[in-house]
Amino acid sequence: MFTGIVTDIGTIIELEQQGDLRARIRTGYDTSGIDIGASIASDGVCLTVIALGDDWYDVQISAETVSKTNLDGWKVGSRVNLERALKVGDELGGHIVSGHVDGVAEIVAMAEEGDSTRVTLRAPNDLARFIAPKGSVALNGTSLTVNDVDGCDFGINFIPHTKEVTTWGAAKVGDRVNLEIDTLARYVARLAEVS
Repeated sequence: MFTGIVTDIGTIIELEQQGDLRARIRTGYDTSGIDIGASIASDGVCLTVIALGDDWYDVQISAETVSKTNLDGWKVGSRVNLERALKVGDELGGHIVSGHVDGVAEIVAMAEEGDSTRVTLRAPNDLARFIAPKGSVALNGTSLTVNDVDGCDFGINFIPHTKEVTTWGAAKVGDRVNLEIDTLARYVARLAEVS
């Protein structure tokens, strides 16, 4: 489990297709405190550490994960939002995030509003019903509040701090974004279906 509070920006330094996709990610984390088998959310995707170095770790990514996320767009040099798994007693600064991406949204508009950036994204049709104004979503692993919803389109704002400590400062129209809907929204919708 994660909170959607990004704590490092990693860089993809190697990619190799070996049946599954293997990625090496350079990190600012102290890798001596990371165990083989640990989970690290990488652009919001929960990935398992399979090898470690002084300033990097490797993950193996199944074809299923690649097909459901934007990881097919990773290249050597790509920067990715990172978050270590939640520990008992950690502050819950965002919302509960599983790292199980539901689909890929697309940035369809961006506008500056004061010091913040207003971003409009288009969700896949089957996920749009789970997104509600003032609800939470995780986008590339970042916990965000939804401002408004219009059909499949929804808006969020990035404050300057978020743009500085995540990869969101480099976002542009047309970017594909990993979308995880709020787990609570999923269960509420399921309960409504069976009632």
